[in-house]
Amino acid sequence: MSVLTRTVLPVLLLGSLLTGCATHSDGTAPLNQRTWPICSVIGGLVGGGLGAIESSAWAAGGAALGILTGGLICYAQDGDEDEDGVFDRRDRCPDTPADTPVEHHGCPLPQYPASVKPVEPPVSEVITLNGNVLFAYNQSDLMPEARSELDSLMAKLQNADVVSVKVIGHTDSQGSDAYNQKLSERRASSVAAYLLSQGLAPNKLTSEGRGESQPVADNDTEEGRAQNRRVELHINR
Repeated sequence: MSVLTRTVLPVLLLGSLLTGCATHSDGTAPLNQRTWPICSVIGGLVGGGLGAIESSAWAAGGAALGILTGGLICYAQDGDEDEDGVFDRRDRCPDTPADTPVEHHGCPLPQYPASVKPVEPPVSEVITLNGNVLFAYNQSDLMPEARSELDSLMAKLQNADVVSVKVIGHTDSQGSDAYNQKLSERRASSVAAYLLSQGLAPNKLTSEGRGESQPVADNDTEEGRAQNRRVELHINR
């Protein structure tokens, strides 16, 4: 056997042995940069043993070569000490806790709160009642026709999906603002009181007056003023 062969063959055998031992089937390497001293010891033992096969004079040289080769081979291996799937050489967060999702550099992925479905606004329905049908001129007491119209709405208002009912009174612009405000409040209260007397739950019902502040038609005509004299039932589901 030539000198070159006797020199190279132990190195090749040692490299194959350490490479095979250092790498798992999943590509990770338990013998790696961090454990290179262990690899050097193994290399020294293997190299010395292989050298001794040739002669005792080769044992010391083989051990020295094995120490150097073993350290270099394992230093070139890459492990995954925190088992996050990213090799230690490019793992910028080497101590990631187990089962933590990581990005390609081995650092934990940012955690975002679970998406929350936005709260849908309540479905609202507005029923407009003609004030001229509900009340006599400039009065707030309900007329018989008004009671009949409200009775026809009770089934809808008492439905289980109704969360709240707001009664809002409106007037036309004839008269002072202050007077119209008070009149609208009295009319809204009269409607609310009747609904309560017919069994509508008190915790679902409110009332308010808005006077002449929210016209829906032209106050310069009788037709427009008639539309503005109204009571609205705002039903929320």
